Amino acid sequence: MGSSIWPVTLTCGELVLRPIRYRDRKEWTEVRSRNRDWLAPWEASNPIAGGQLPSYRQMVRSLNIQTAQGTALPFLITEWTPGVREPVIIGQLTVSSIVWGSAMMATLGYWVDRSHAGRGIAPTAVAMATDHCFGTLGLHRMEINIKPDNGPSLRVVEKLGFRDEGYRPRFLHINGEWADHRSFALTTEEVPEGILNRWLQNRPS
Repeated sequence: MGSSIWPVTLTCGELVLRPIRYRDRKEWTEVRSRNRDWLAPWEASNPIAGGQLPSYRQMVRSLNIQTAQGTALPFLITEWTPGVREPVIIGQLTVSSIVWGSAMMATLGYWVDRSHAGRGIAPTAVAMATDHCFGTLGLHRMEINIKPDNGPSLRVVEKLGFRDEGYRPRFLHINGEWADHRSFALTTEEVPEGILNRWLQNRPS
């Protein structure tokens, strides 16, 4: 299944979602470094005492294994910039926990460079990936889990029309502790015209 769904590149105007690569380490690390404080409150952490997060290489290797198993789509969010030969990295979006069979569902997570926040990058990227999963892969449901105090991400799902499905106590280990989350979801029946098309038509100019 994995080879039939990956790799894939998605585009919308200047925005490009493409597979993460080992050779992206330097640029990815620079973006993450300057966004360390911005992302820290929402950063996944290791619940094992003294445990560390994987290195960049370990992360990419794990994601590659998941893609081979057909359970993840690890994208970098990139953007064409004048004077630069390739689209620059401005974030990351991963579709994970893909379940086939009778469920046909997945979970989506993302982060965006603070200097690009407020430009509609996150909702556009989420819409692009969700449309791909619904239209091309045939998935039925997409879920996003967000900490209740993560205002920017709550605005993303609100803009895209994801349903609030309720509270999940101590759902994920974030920034050193088990954190409550709210779950939001969307199914194909709710966006027959495509979520990206709806977002682009309704987004503020």
